[in-house]
Amino acid sequence: MKVFLMPGEIYMGEKPAEVSTILGSCISVTMFSRRAKVGAICHALLPSGHPSVAPEGFRYVDTSILYMLGMLEKRGIRGSELEISLLGGSDMIECTRGNIDTVGRKNIETALRILKGRNLELRGSDVGGSMGRKIRFSTATGRVLLRRIKAVIQ
Repeated sequence: MKVFLMPGEIYMGEKPAEVSTILGSCISVTMFSRRAKVGAICHALLPSGHPSVAPEGFRYVDTSILYMLGMLEKRGIRGSELEISLLGGSDMIECTRGNIDTVGRKNIETALRILKGRNLELRGSDVGGSMGRKIRFSTATGRVLLRRIKAVIQ
């Protein structure tokens, strides 16, 4: 099954699926349990929000990560068994490059802070820079395929 993940969405699957999305300053966090064969991915736009803003809560890095961890925990999956990747958070607009407070950088910092606070380690990451990313994530294997893409401004 193929799924395209839109901004502000989360996908969690026990059945094999290939989830794709395109990122600029947004980030995706992938989580995979090899034992349970369950994968989850989010496409978050902004660093933080309040959990009570559902269904818009998945627009935020913090609420998306915490939701995925909670749903995996309900399935008996411990954080220590998760293979986690962090992707995206670029500064694609020329005027933001070199600025410390870009949305992309804040998204990355928020994700890292939450993961570190839960003692979770990244298996892989491809973050920052000035290029977007096209992601494909397999919920059956945890495999992440990434292609960097340039912004096209006309």
